[in-house]
Amino acid sequence: MTVKNAIFGLIIAVAFLLAFLLGYNISAKTGVEPGFFQAPGAAGYGAGTEGKAPAGMDKDLMQHYKDLQK
Repeated sequence: MTVKNAIFGLIIAVAFLLAFLLGYNISAKTGVEPGFFQAPGAAGYGAGTEGKAPAGMDKDLMQHYKDLQK
């Protein structure tokens, strides 16, 4: 009976490892890009309404924010 338990435990461990690696691989391809939340164009994440564009914000996006304030 202990051989069956050992095989069952090995199957569970291998299945867990494969599921982890599959999830990690999928997550690496579909996750949020690094630096997304620090982007000045992401409203609520540093783009203020004081009329000055943060560093890196282009003029078209700044005009869009000014139009939203009207």
